[in-house]
Amino acid sequence: MQLNGKVAIVTGAGAGVGRGIARALAEAGAAVLVTDIDLEAARRVAAELEGAGSRALPLRLDVREPAEAEAACAAAVERLGGLDILVANAGSTARAPFLEMSKRFFDDLLALNLGGTFVCCQAAAKVMVARGRGWRIVTISSNSGKFGGRGRAAYSASKAGIIALTQTMAIELAPYGILVNCVCPGPIRTEKTTTERPSEAFTSRMALPRFGEPIEVGRAVVWLASDACSFTTGHTLGVDGGLTVTGIMEG
Repeated sequence: MQLNGKVAIVTGAGAGVGRGIARALAEAGAAVLVTDIDLEAARRVAAELEGAGSRALPLRLDVREPAEAEAACAAAVERLGGLDILVANAGSTARAPFLEMSKRFFDDLLALNLGGTFVCCQAAAKVMVARGRGWRIVTISSNSGKFGGRGRAAYSASKAGIIALTQTMAIELAPYGILVNCVCPGPIRTEKTTTERPSEAFTSRMALPRFGEPIEVGRAVVWLASDACSFTTGHTLGVDGGLTVTGIMEG
């Protein structure tokens, strides 16, 4: 599961899960273009990776803007020497009750989570195809893309769309040697986490009743981005402590 010589772009890498993914890719040997809409956050993460001996560069990226996604892909090629891996992670977890949710709220969340994933994946795939060197695209969905939850009408719709988008990209990009897979994290500890354990609503349905760590999501991404993953495409991999497979916990 080594990525020596590979170049990766990670979107939304300035904090949380994205930061963990960037770190895991760097530890596996990849050079990483650390992108985030918050440039200072991207700079901090890139500095952390460089301080640990990895090659990393920061770049501001609004994933909703095709021109910015294209510029990020060009920067990876020009400044890091290529583009082998895209991890489309950027997004929002914003929630609102269904009966109170505005059309604007719904549209904005889908534009960021699903539209941003489409924009960045398309830009990266075009570069990979043009260079004749397909490799890996990894999208980041969520358990909420597999089932619903209160306040998550827009969020769940966006994350379910990412799963379907991943499957379609896997089919259409396979002839170019590009494998496309999806990671669905469950409850993950981030900078915003305020409790030691997930709520009972989660832990009562988890085989491993704890928060996952961002680096654990990152390690799953590393496998999907590596030579070790060679006959898997269009797959959705849960990194969720068993949350999505749980039926009756007590008999």
